Amino acid sequence: MGESWYHALTPEFSKSYFQELKQFLISEQKQGVIYPPPKDIYAWSRITSLDSVKVVVIGQDPYHDVGQAHGLAFSVLPPTRVPPSLRNIYKQIKADVPSFIIPTTGDLTPLAKQGVLCLNTCLTVRAHKANSHAGKGWETFTSEVLRAVTSRKSERGVVFFAWGIPAQKTCEKIGIDEHLVLRSPHPSPLSAHRGFLGNGHFKAANAWLRERYGDGEEIDWTVLSSASP
Repeated sequence: MGESWYHALTPEFSKSYFQELKQFLISEQKQGVIYPPPKDIYAWSRITSLDSVKVVVIGQDPYHDVGQAHGLAFSVLPPTRVPPSLRNIYKQIKADVPSFIIPTTGDLTPLAKQGVLCLNTCLTVRAHKANSHAGKGWETFTSEVLRAVTSRKSERGVVFFAWGIPAQKTCEKIGIDEHLVLRSPHPSPLSAHRGFLGNGHFKAANAWLRERYGDGEEIDWTVLSSASP
């Protein structure tokens, strides 16, 4: 885990729910494969430091097939094909930022390095079984991750992308004040055409960051374009 997050979240590690979660994961590893690989469970914390967070993308469950999940919500590493939800995210970025060139890969690391925290509310999953680690303690932990963001000493405001009802309920649960919460349906093909596509969130996020903190404080979404081969 990244040092800044480790210090902020240390009180959680000794709590009973977290100890039970650890035992559950040990048991799951003995029985089969979990995703992402253990070394990547906290990849989000190493790439995006606590103090650098400007935007939070709230995912739900890691991808559960081979070669997909690597610790950032919605993100996959090459040569894995871009998943459908991420394709719709790219479409909306393109609509908001005309200079954006839709990438051929799904690695969101360049955004994470700019302060876009790509966080799933559940950080692991059993191979090929969606939501198999839901309700085991991760949700409690990741709520504390989000509270760490909202209670930073800098009191700097953050944009939360709350796509889909679960993400919206997560925001309601932690109570977000002095921040911008952008809500819409999830980018999944099942719901994207019911309000995700056309939501203008990427443009709105940058406008809010620029208005509050000045030019240059927005996210350069086009870094993903140059990341494509």
